[in-house]
Amino acid sequence: MNRGIFTLLFFVFALFQAQKPVQIAFLSDVHFQDLYGSFSDHDFKGILNPKTGKSTILRTMDSQLHSTRIFNENYFAFLKALDDIAAKGIKIVAMPGDFSDDGQAYNLRGLHTILEQYHRKYGINFYLTTGNHDPVGPFRNDGGKDDFLGHDGNPLGIYSKENIGKSKDKVITKDIAESGYLEILNELKDFGFYPKKEDLFWSTPFDHDSFKNYSYEKALQSAAYSQRMYEVEKGFSVPDLSYVVEPVKDVWMIAIDGNTYIPKNLHENPQNTSNYKGANIGYNNVLTNKKHIIQWVKKLADEAKKNNKTLIAFTHYPMIDFNDGATREIKNVLGEKKWQLERVPQEEVAKVFAEAGLQIHFAGHMHINDTGIRRVGDHVLINVQVPSLAAYLPSYKILTIQSPDIMEVQTEVLNEVPRFDELFPLYEKEYKALQSDTGKIRWNKDILKTKSYHDFMLFHLKELVRLRMIPDDWPKDFIEKSKNLNGEDLLLLIQNKNQLKEKKIVSETFKKWPVDDLLLDLYKFQSADELAKKDIPKERLEQYQILEQLYQEIQSQDPLVIQLKSVFKILSLLSNGDPADHFEIDLKNQKIRRL
Repeated sequence: MNRGIFTLLFFVFALFQAQKPVQIAFLSDVHFQDLYGSFSDHDFKGILNPKTGKSTILRTMDSQLHSTRIFNENYFAFLKALDDIAAKGIKIVAMPGDFSDDGQAYNLRGLHTILEQYHRKYGINFYLTTGNHDPVGPFRNDGGKDDFLGHDGNPLGIYSKENIGKSKDKVITKDIAESGYLEILNELKDFGFYPKKEDLFWSTPFDHDSFKNYSYEKALQSAAYSQRMYEVEKGFSVPDLSYVVEPVKDVWMIAIDGNTYIPKNLHENPQNTSNYKGANIGYNNVLTNKKHIIQWVKKLADEAKKNNKTLIAFTHYPMIDFNDGATREIKNVLGEKKWQLERVPQEEVAKVFAEAGLQIHFAGHMHINDTGIRRVGDHVLINVQVPSLAAYLPSYKILTIQSPDIMEVQTEVLNEVPRFDELFPLYEKEYKALQSDTGKIRWNKDILKTKSYHDFMLFHLKELVRLRMIPDDWPKDFIEKSKNLNGEDLLLLIQNKNQLKEKKIVSETFKKWPVDDLLLDLYKFQSADELAKKDIPKERLEQYQILEQLYQEIQSQDPLVIQLKSVFKILSLLSNGDPADHFEIDLKNQKIRRL
């Protein structure tokens, strides 16, 4: 080949490579549990699956359907998501917490193995930050679960020591204990928690050197566990595994450890892990007990601006209210402490971090799909909620950085997952054992007829709403009065037949759905935002809009009508929030545009 042509082609190729947009995939709330793991001090390998001939360590279907997450099938969804990411050629994966389900040693080992495999095979670099399930407390704590599946189809307890848990049939292994920060750091240091030689920059909140003085050797020293402690209360020092990394030129990723473990009793031993409150409240506690994070983010934002770096933050916890403006209405119907309202961040959180200079933040924790935006003076903060692979609607997010000011976010839904039904024969055994216990509310066996991961997760949501959300969240008087009503009944509560005829509303067409479907659809929108519309009949969506408008116009003292008025208002707000599927972020003009 002519030397001049070769040089030109090489230059064009190099220019194309240099201009290629940076892509980051965000996988949150994986809640990884190693179905095919093993214990280092016990020969229990799980129960034999007749479908595969493999032993499997799994939790019961009954426990899954009472939980906001599944424990088993997400294993296959995780592999599918990683295969998708590899096929797309994405080389950076951020995981904003709850990468494990309570940080047990055997699960951490299994996660390490999978991440290492994808790193070696596809060159993917993983950057993790901690959630409230990893760790559950700042230091290692004995624990276990009562709801693993035993050989006979009944629940099996697996505990880290004797005399804990309520199951008579049990396995004792230290590998089921809840790891603390030290154990997590030691097992997963290769995935962001420690610097790599190829990182262009890596630092923690406790480093005092600036970007200009960076060296890998100094970063390695500052990564040590002993160097990453702070005083959460006087006399109580706990770890903080936050870090910032530059994996590719001019992109800084801030992995914020949003866990704030506050002691309950200030006279207790600081090493007593059971004396610390859980971290699931999120940033509200950061404002009071972890203020050094705010100062660190401000320092990074200032330094990024000076050095022309694009700053992307990710944490387990949301920085902006994720209920699309419906929080007040939810409180009106359900009360202050339902619908996970204690997890809603105060408005001060968004204000503080926006003023610190943060603009883009990815979060998990809530297992929902949502986008929130707050403008504070000249500042803007955009919070992108990454859904969970272990809940409806199972998805992950891809961020494409087109320029420092223009970014694209795409939601990738996992509708099809190979092997998602691999464990169904084991659930058949569980259901058969459950039938002998007449005192228990049984889960709906039809979930074992689902043909796709999407349908499986939608069925999970339906059962979760029936078995847990409605009994726990909703006032008994509302459920009693509304449980036998359908859409037409809701119309006739506030309009008579003549009024409906004048408005050209055919009430009979509203008969097709009961109030149970309305409440389920409410939870669909809470979980999936605009993507829920694909799982609700178009005609019913139109009928909801009619009902919402009619209920907002009515003035009534009837308690049920007042409650329904709020229900339709919540539904309207949750279904008409900021773009949450495929959208562009324009930081210069402080806008989000649906694509």
